[in-house]
Amino acid sequence: MRYRRIVAKFGTSLLTAGSDRLDLEAMSRLVGQVVRLRAQGCHVVVVSSGAQAAGRHRLRGRLTGGHVLSRQAIASVGQSHLMQSWDELFDWHDTVVAQVLLTRRDLSDRLGYLNARNTLRDLLESGAVPIVNENDAVALDAVLATRIGENDSLSAYVANLIDADLLVMLTDVDGLYDSDPHTNAAAKLISRVERIDAEIEATAGGTRGAGTGGMVTKLRAAQIATQAGVDVIVTNGDAPDALVAAAAGEERGTFFPSGADRLESRKRWILGSINSEG
Repeated sequence: MRYRRIVAKFGTSLLTAGSDRLDLEAMSRLVGQVVRLRAQGCHVVVVSSGAQAAGRHRLRGRLTGGHVLSRQAIASVGQSHLMQSWDELFDWHDTVVAQVLLTRRDLSDRLGYLNARNTLRDLLESGAVPIVNENDAVALDAVLATRIGENDSLSAYVANLIDADLLVMLTDVDGLYDSDPHTNAAAKLISRVERIDAEIEATAGGTRGAGTGGMVTKLRAAQIATQAGVDVIVTNGDAPDALVAAAAGEERGTFFPSGADRLESRKRWILGSINSEG
């Protein structure tokens, strides 16, 4: 394998196969690829979306009086179901998973950053697969400064955190197009982006489906990761062996080569820090 330390971000649309609930068959295919990479000596951290989609499905028809739950409450219900699904699927391969919930404060505070970094490294060295998500239960919508925002950015921060070689963002489209492929049949795939500038940013559309991200947030994540020396691939997770192919160096989808040398640990923290203080 070309890459040995990989962060794999799985989007909601991929984990639900476009439905309103988690699709265990789709998740199982991803699990198989992670297990194969581990068998070849790779360390893999999974950043998983899907908690809110799982929560909405489980709560459907069970609330009385027209009560509307917050996103935090919905994610709290769905998070346990999401982790149970990952745990059972990986257990078929005799692989242990570990839940790691992070908040913006964890990554902006130097001590919290180091604690999270040490925990993830310990888990990888022990042979476990960390499943990372934002801690939605304590994320505050009213105070945006306390939120990471969405799992695309979170995956970039985690890639910086563990000194990853590669960040793979698996989604339901083939990569970045020069226009929205859902509305323009003539849209062309951009296979390689050397630099994320205003022209590239203008090609990104909005959010589709049940997720909270979109190509805009994936570009933001790619910019964070490549500036810290991490290669990034955005590719279609429904394609056979998409994650394994990315780890082998196949430039499927859209490839963002790292724009800097590997940065020393503290510089990575400063670069990826979500808060700016003077």
